[in-house]
Amino acid sequence: QVQLVESGGGLVQAGDSLRLSCAASGRTSRNYPMGWFRQAPGKEREFVAGVGYSGDSTGYADSVKGRFTISRDNAKNTVNLQMNSLKPEDTAVYYCAMATSFPYGVYIRTQGEYTYWGQGAQVTVSS
Repeated sequence: QVQLVESGGGLVQAGDSLRLSCAASGRTSRNYPMGWFRQAPGKEREFVAGVGYSGDSTGYADSVKGRFTISRDNAKNTVNLQMNSLKPEDTAVYYCAMATSFPYGVYIRTQGEYTYWGQGAQVTVSS
């Protein structure tokens, strides 16, 4: 059974930075694409960033491109999301996900392709 646990969320002011981390257990994450999604109140969950199994392939939503950076440490079974220049519209619950149906794959944008999900971490950005 795979477990994904997010950490690093919190309350910050506009312009600040936060770093989210996701730790995988129960199965090594190094062979699978990983992604970050978010869900704001009253909205559907949306893609934020994704990374392929090796870390070389990355993709971002247009709304975060240039501000957010996804990375992974396969030795530690972790994936991180560095969020800079945060805006109030970045306020959401952020979810980590693993796509175990695509071993050795590149990053994936479609949330339906992800098999396992974390419980989410709240990020609140005040203006």
